Amino acid sequence: MTHSAIDIAKTLLTLSNPEYGDIISNLKLQKLLYYSQGLHIALSGEALFNDNIVAWQYGPVVENVYREFKVYGSGAIPVPENFDNSYLSKNQLEILKDVYDVFGQFSALKLMEMTHSEMPWKNTPIKGIISTQNLLSHFSTLVKNG
Repeated sequence: MTHSAIDIAKTLLTLSNPEYGDIISNLKLQKLLYYSQGLHIALSGEALFNDNIVAWQYGPVVENVYREFKVYGSGAIPVPENFDNSYLSKNQLEILKDVYDVFGQFSALKLMEMTHSEMPWKNTPIKGIISTQNLLSHFSTLVKNG
């Protein structure tokens, strides 16, 4: 079952610990969504969310999520209060936690640099949709080698 990228974004935000300086900006959130989608597709064979990921100058972006949180600029997005992520399966939540544990440790700029070196972004024209097939091809290789 696929979900909205906004809900996935809110779940990722709940995994952060801003009281310890662990904050998520819109740029970082976009990259975490990209990695979440790619790894979910590689591990389960289906998309985690049904929103498109678009290749922007600064890397992969889910446009409606960007618009939702752009009011925070490059600053920290607050953690949603009382957000219920019970809509996720156990496996989906585990993938999101794994993505956050692995990729959440990096700065937004480091994540941008990482995505710029990866085939899904490199093979998509700016403002083009990064295809599910590109994500599957790239992340399947990572899962096999990981």
